[in-house]
Amino acid sequence: MTGTDRTERTDGTERSDGGAAVRAPGSRRAFLAGTAAAGAAAALTAAGPAASPAAAATAASGAPAGATAGPAAARRVAVLGGGVAGLTAAHELAERGYAVTVYERRALGGKARSMGVPGSARGARRPLPAEHGFRFIPGIYHNLPDTMRRIPFPGNADGVWGNLVAPPEMMFARAGGREDLRAPIPWPGHSPAPLTLDEIRRMLTGFVQTFVRLPLHETAYFVDRALVFLTSCDERRDEVWERTPWWEFTRAARMSNEYQRILAVGVTRNIVATKAEEASTRTVGTLGEAFVFNALGRGADGPPDRILNLPTNEAWIDPWEAHLRSLGVEFRIGWTVREVRYGDGRVSGVIVEGPDGARETVTADHYVSAMPVEHARRTWGAQLRAADPMLVRCDRLQTDWMTGIQFYLTERAPLVHGHLNCIDSPWSLTAIQQAEHWPARDFAADYGDGSVVDVLSVDISEWDKPGILYGKTAKQCTREEVAREVWAQLKASLNDTGRTLLRDGALHSWFLDPGVDGLGTPNPVNEDELLIHPVGTLYDRPTAATRIPNFFLSGDYVAVDIDLATMEGANASARAAVNALLDRDGSEAARCTIHRLYRSPEVEALKRHDRWRYRLGLRNVLDVG
Repeated sequence: MTGTDRTERTDGTERSDGGAAVRAPGSRRAFLAGTAAAGAAAALTAAGPAASPAAAATAASGAPAGATAGPAAARRVAVLGGGVAGLTAAHELAERGYAVTVYERRALGGKARSMGVPGSARGARRPLPAEHGFRFIPGIYHNLPDTMRRIPFPGNADGVWGNLVAPPEMMFARAGGREDLRAPIPWPGHSPAPLTLDEIRRMLTGFVQTFVRLPLHETAYFVDRALVFLTSCDERRDEVWERTPWWEFTRAARMSNEYQRILAVGVTRNIVATKAEEASTRTVGTLGEAFVFNALGRGADGPPDRILNLPTNEAWIDPWEAHLRSLGVEFRIGWTVREVRYGDGRVSGVIVEGPDGARETVTADHYVSAMPVEHARRTWGAQLRAADPMLVRCDRLQTDWMTGIQFYLTERAPLVHGHLNCIDSPWSLTAIQQAEHWPARDFAADYGDGSVVDVLSVDISEWDKPGILYGKTAKQCTREEVAREVWAQLKASLNDTGRTLLRDGALHSWFLDPGVDGLGTPNPVNEDELLIHPVGTLYDRPTAATRIPNFFLSGDYVAVDIDLATMEGANASARAAVNALLDRDGSEAARCTIHRLYRSPEVEALKRHDRWRYRLGLRNVLDVG
């Protein structure tokens, strides 16, 4: 089968042109808060969908431009969770005429939201912008960009999608006096980052240092392993590589430290917060394959690296909320879902707890659970689980810590014009300096007390290894110690080759994600953990449609084509949940389009050959062991 003859079914299976359904075990499945001013939100609401390309984009996506006539107009849906999955489900349902209420315990946007640092604003400025972690929207995404195009934004012909910008370069920051690996990200229309003669010298030195230390035979071996995965059929991926750790697949244990840091750990722990020793080769390989095709311009929505040109809420979440309100969506923020009740073969209601602690029962015709898996499964009682064993398997899905911290600077550091990956840092740090990517904002004039000119946003992916300053893990450190340790590790990677890029005197303040609590105590907690992908995870991921006729699942843990905890996965799963709901309801509304990862026609022939070998019990033809 090629990438053009497969279509996604709403029950999580696929079908070929011949119509026969084929199911992989558990069904089939991407680099990786100041709110907007009230006046801007009001202007967006007043403008409504007619003030933007929303109607045209909606039609292009296969969704109806207005409310659906008939019984669906009176059907009520309770969406449990207001993150990307929940907002996507609400968006698709509201466009089809359903009456939608979203219940969110904290703030719309979930882990994707930005927030304001409390008490940081002075005068007429906004609070300093903070976030759970920096947003990264690569060109391999298609479902999320489609939704963004349908969210109006003043002055943008392509809606919120028009707020995406592409950094011109990225960097692997090395520690121990070694030069950093700095590379451009070429793409049609890109303007390359400016370079000095010294930067060119350092760039060449970094590449020579790395490739001298990385033995040629190891490089050749890794390329061979990449080609083995690239040409492996779906059955081999699902049944063999899903059960093989990336560390084992790449034979990292027998390779050099350089090989391990860059090719084994560098593409797992630093990017997707999963350990190379445990991560499924199927997950890591699928992500790598997608980025290779993206870099080659194949099947891409845009450049491999894209970020927002404003804090997330200003660029995306607040306009989204305003648009959904204009479609009739109601929001109940501060309401926590406590239990999904089951009776007479259906969900009979949902117990929610309000901001004042009072509980009430919510009833609707349909219910979409759009919370992260670690929160959703707490609401599933014994009767509900008994009605669909798939829910029980969700208990085996694992999460880990990947949390952001922001450093506010009184001078702009001369760093790379894009993302940097501190691949030698014990806590697997990745970061981006953001002000230069927000051209509509004068940072000092618009945020904080007027002295801050930039924010360095950092993701901490490793919380269980000792640091270099205190010799403690991040979980063992207090919040203040975490900030000092991260700053020290950043300096160890950036200030080690004769230049001082980060100065202590330029550090104004810092902000650690508030979802983390209890640091430095025996029981640290994180309200915003990240789904990870150890071997075998594929078999425990649920489909969007459950056996309960009025209950559907949405979130990045649900089985969709992109096998990674991403906003793209959350968006795609919400589309699958809506399609399943429409099927159960007998609705005549157009189904949501679910875009699959790109499949290269040239490689499909090699995969067909490998399918023949796999069924005969033979290795992939390129697999030298």
